[in-house]
Amino acid sequence: MFNPFKWLKEGMPLKGKVIIAVLLLAMFIGGGVVAFKFYDFTQNNPKFCVSCHLMQPAFDAWAASEHKGLNCHDCHHLSIPEQNKLLVSFVMHRPSKVPERHGKVIVNYQICITCHWEKNEKFPKAKLINQSRMHAKHVFIEQIECVKCHGYITHKFTAEERFCIKCHQGREVHGTGMEELACLNCHTDRTKDLKPGRKKCLYCHGNDQVRKELLTDATLDVTHYQPAEKTVRKAIKIVVPDKAPMQFDCYTCHKPHKSARPDWGNCLSCHENILRVGKHASHVQVMGMKCKQCHKPHIWKVSPEQAKKDCVSCHEYKDPKLFIGG
Repeated sequence: MFNPFKWLKEGMPLKGKVIIAVLLLAMFIGGGVVAFKFYDFTQNNPKFCVSCHLMQPAFDAWAASEHKGLNCHDCHHLSIPEQNKLLVSFVMHRPSKVPERHGKVIVNYQICITCHWEKNEKFPKAKLINQSRMHAKHVFIEQIECVKCHGYITHKFTAEERFCIKCHQGREVHGTGMEELACLNCHTDRTKDLKPGRKKCLYCHGNDQVRKELLTDATLDVTHYQPAEKTVRKAIKIVVPDKAPMQFDCYTCHKPHKSARPDWGNCLSCHENILRVGKHASHVQVMGMKCKQCHKPHIWKVSPEQAKKDCVSCHEYKDPKLFIGG
């Protein structure tokens, strides 16, 4: 067998030895460069992943996603043995489709938060979730993996509008034109319990000033899930006076997951003693009147001006104070 090192040692002229040495050095360097290029291509270029035809749909979804500036290995961390195991499996079995995950989390939350919790110099534009109560509850308290919501459809990172009902089954909204609303059209990061505050309801049911105020906060319920302009336009507009009694959240009376319209008979569940006050018993129990016939929703207090307009439809005008005093 030819031994170039023995040949160099025994009898070749110096010039020939130099040429051979240079050629050998070039071969070693060239081999190293090729090896590095191959390693860099397999580890840092997403096009390597799509060399397997099974990955084409995932590649296309990635290329159209918010993460198209990342390469596959920024999120998908596999050891060299795991990568080789996938390669052998592909070569030996020639699968026609990607195997099911069987519940395995491909990318865990520790990887996601390297960009989305604190500023990452490599990806400075990544949206942060460190002020999001929604993520605090789901990720850190409930320990739900990010990909359960962001990525349950491969490489679709903005969850679809009604994705919440995959876990919260039977929690769709009902009635009064609200059937098509997304969960995050109402539920918000602004409140500690994630329930819609009064102002969130007023996004649709209030004026432009309220909408501008909420948009300034830029929480995810308005950055990603604004109610459609058509929905806002057709929503019944209400005014809640600053001095009106019962300044509580709308869902205290309105139950959108059951019936968006309140059951006015349930007023007595809070005001259980009111039938003993003044002439309430005669109006409610004897005449069968509903509370809202006198107490107008969101205003509640019966003023002399209202009494002169509404009470006279049944009897002559009487000062509302006499009603209370009996």
